[in-house]
Amino acid sequence: MSRAAVPGLPSRHPIGGQLPALYSDDDFAQRFTAGLDTVLAPVFTTLDNLPSYFDPRLAPADFLAWLASWVGGADDPDWPTALRREAVARAVELHRWRGTRRGLVEALRLVLGVSADVSGDGTAVWSRTAGTEPAPAPSGEVLVRVWPRGPGAAYEVDADRVRALVHTLCPVHTACRVEILPGPPTAEGS
Repeated sequence: MSRAAVPGLPSRHPIGGQLPALYSDDDFAQRFTAGLDTVLAPVFTTLDNLPSYFDPRLAPADFLAWLASWVGGADDPDWPTALRREAVARAVELHRWRGTRRGLVEALRLVLGVSADVSGDGTAVWSRTAGTEPAPAPSGEVLVRVWPRGPGAAYEVDADRVRALVHTLCPVHTACRVEILPGPPTAEGS
C-alpha cells in the first residue's frame, strides 16, 4: 500500500477555499490549488491519523516492518498479519525478559507457535569477596525442549527455525542444546 497518491481522496483542508476573496473566482488559482490539494490530501490524512501509525494493532500492515525496526521486534513478512502485530506489540516486554527462561519460552511461543521447557542455569559464577578464585564451573549447558502446541501436521515443529531462534536468544556465555519432542515431556521422560 502506498500513502503517496490516493486517487479521489478529498482534502479536509482545501487550499482554494482559504485563499483571499480576490482568488475565489480565479479559474487558474482554483485549478492550481486543487492540484495541490490532490498532492497534500494523503499527507493531511496521515497526519490526522498519526497516533494510529504508532499502535501496532492499528497501523497499516505495510508499516509494521518499519515499526518493528523501531522497537527491535521480530518481523517476518511471511507471518500472518495478526502475528506480526502481536510480535511488535510485545517487543518491549520480550526485551525485558531477554536472556531468561521466561523470555526464551515466550519468544518461541510467539514467533514459532511452539511450547517449550528450559532447564539448566548457564553457569554464571561469581563471588562476593574481591580477589578470590571463583568456584569451579558446573556443566553450563542449557537444555531447551520444544514440542508442538497441538496435534497434526499443521503443528509440526521446524527444527532449523527453533535452533536459529534459540541461538539468537541464548546468552553468549551459555551452550544451548535443543531437543524436539513429539509432545509435552512426561514426568518420567523429564
